[in-house]
Amino acid sequence: MKAVVQRVTSGSVTVNGELISSIGRGIVALIGIHRDDTPKEMEYIVRKLVNLRLWDDDQGRRWAKSAKDLGLEILCVSQFTLYHTMKGNKPDFRQAMGGDQSKEFYDKFLLEMKKAHAEDKIKNGVFGAMMDVAL
Repeated sequence: MKAVVQRVTSGSVTVNGELISSIGRGIVALIGIHRDDTPKEMEYIVRKLVNLRLWDDDQGRRWAKSAKDLGLEILCVSQFTLYHTMKGNKPDFRQAMGGDQSKEFYDKFLLEMKKAHAEDKIKNGVFGAMMDVAL
C-alpha cells in the first residue's frame, strides 16, 4: 500500500458536481493498493495515517501531534494510479490490485481506519469514480 498525505485546512471530494465528502482541518490521503498487499500492509498504513505527527503541540514544538491526538478528520481517496509504471506513452497499472478485490480491500481499510481513530472522523470518496479532489 501507498499513501500520499497532505495536511489540509479543508478538503473535499466531488463526483459529477455533487459533494460527496468534506473535512475541515486534517489529512487528505490518496490510497494506492498493490496487487500483493495483505492485511499486514494495511495495518501498517492505518497505524501510520492515524498517528502521523504533522502538527505543533501547545508549546509550539513542531511535528508533535497527530490527527488522532487532535481529533482531526482524515479524508481517504482511493487512487489506483499510485501503482503505475510508464510504458512508452501509456501508463501500465498491472502493479495495482484488480477492481473487485481492491474494492473489498479498500472497504476493509476504511473499517480499520474508523476503529483506529473514530468513525465520524474518517471520510471517503467514491471508489472507482472520477473524483474531483480539493485540497
